[in-house]
Formats: sequence, structure tokens, C-alpha cells
Amino acid sequence: MVAGFRHAGLDPHEQRVPGCGGANVLAKIRGDIDRYVLVGAHFDHLGRIGNDVFWGADDNAAAVAVLIEVGRALANEHSGRGAIIAAFDGEEPPHFMSDAMGSQEFVRTNKDVIDFMVCMDLVGHRFGPSLVPDEVGASLFALGSERSEGTYDLVTSLKRAEPGVIVRPADAEIVPPLSDYGAFWDRRIPFLFLSAGRSRVYHTPEDTPDKLDYPKIEATARWLTRFVRAARTRPPTRFIDRSLHRGTLDELAEVIGALAPFSPMAVGARRHIDELLRACDRNGDLPASHADAIASLVDGLEAHLQ
Repeated sequence: MVAGFRHAGLDPHEQRVPGCGGANVLAKIRGDIDRYVLVGAHFDHLGRIGNDVFWGADDNAAAVAVLIEVGRALANEHSGRGAIIAAFDGEEPPHFMSDAMGSQEFVRTNKDVIDFMVCMDLVGHRFGPSLVPDEVGASLFALGSERSEGTYDLVTSLKRAEPGVIVRPADAEIVPPLSDYGAFWDRRIPFLFLSAGRSRVYHTPEDTPDKLDYPKIEATARWLTRFVRAARTRPPTRFIDRSLHRGTLDELAEVIGALAPFSPMAVGARRHIDELLRACDRNGDLPASHADAIASLVDGLEAHLQ
């Protein structure tokens, strides 16, 4: 990991993570001010369990590759805030969702200088099988843009900025905080979580490099470089408590609409989305009685496309 950072023109150092007995690998790119946008991805995986080797190509080597490429692109750029390129240890079990995670160790000692955090996990695969159209397969979901001022507008302005990936904003609460962004969310630091969700090979020995979508990975690196450049130079943004129900439903409607010619289930799902859109109030929020509806739609879509 250290060698990969150095090859990208970065100057890495290790931060010990006593809770998991490992270390984060961090590289700082200084800017005009001593404030930072952090770009992070975990580099640990399950390893060998019994006779099985869990390769972790999508979870999370693809994201680490994007991380290094973003670092390479930004290494000699010093306008605005600085950037921290962070490879986190201790994200997987038995440390998952505990204080032993590398991201928890980082934020305990560095939270006061971080203005924004981007986390990547499971970004290396096509969303769905090869037969689905690119409008579906190129999708990458961006959770949490609604939780800071101006971020949703920035993400939507770049949604189709790079051929090969479509970055779709979605409400942070459609899934629990299942990766390193949780440590930042807990401390009300603005964040964005990029993920294509779980594929059928998630946490299996079949998560191998031949199943990755390399053009999508390359497009994601280009997209994220654009986003981080903008985040480094925009005005300060504060954390806010806000939902993105209508915006999430609009993105799901696009995906499911593209699936309709291939799946009878998509027709029923689209009708359900239209009902939920009609139930949104003038602010785009669903009533409390519909609180779990979007998460259920996302779970069903993810399962259907595995």
C-alpha cells in the first residue's frame, strides 16, 4: 500500500490503529489553507478462512485503485483546501462497526481539520448483469449529499460528467452506515459515500478481478477527481439534517424505467415509486408512515440485479 502511494507521487505515512493491530496509510496534499477534503477507502479484507481465499477485488481493491489514481491526479495541485488520501485498516469483521476501525482511529485525532469526507466501498462492479443497459449498469450511488449545504447540487451537476459512470444521489439512510463514513457521520462531518451496492460475489471467494468493470472504475476515478477539485475550492459547507426522499425516488425511477423492457417486476416497482412520489410533501419528504419504503425498494432492486 505504501509503495502504491509513493508510485503515485504521494508521500505516505502510517498511522497505527491499536484496536485492530494494523495501520492506516495516509498521504497529505497541502493546499492554501490548513483544512482538508479526505478521500478514503478501506484496504483490508477477509483473507483466508479455512481453505478458502477471499480475494476482495470489489471489496475493496477497486476502490483503493480509484483512491490511488485520485491521489496521483491531485498530487501537485495545491489550490484551496488540502486533500488527505486515506487507506483505512480494520473495516472488515471482527472490527466492523466498532471503535477498533481505522476510520474511527483517524477521526479521533484529526476531525477538527476535515471539512468533507468521501468514502468508497464496492465501486468496482457493473450494477446488474451484462444484459442490462448502461443506464443501469453504469450507476454508482452517492449517499449523503443531502447532509451538507450545496453538495447535492454539486453531485447532480456532475452526474453524467464522465462517460462510463452515472453518479446517482441517494438518501444516506437507505442503508445503515456500513462503511468508514459512519465515523464521520457520527461527528457531523459532511460526507459522501460512493457505492454500487453488494454484488452476488460480495464476501465470497468469487470476488475476483475478472468480475470487475474496468472502464467503470476508470470513469469513477475521473469523476471523483472532478468532485474533489470542486470540493477543495468551494465555500465552507456545514452538516445539516435533511432527507432526500424525492431525489432518491427520481433516481430509482430512472433505473427501474430502464429495466422495464427486460423485467416484468420493474413495471410494478415503477408504479410503487409513482405512488411514493405522490405521497411526498412540498419539501420532497415522505410521511413517517412511509419511512422504510425507499430502503425496501433499494433492497429489492439490489437483490433482483445480483
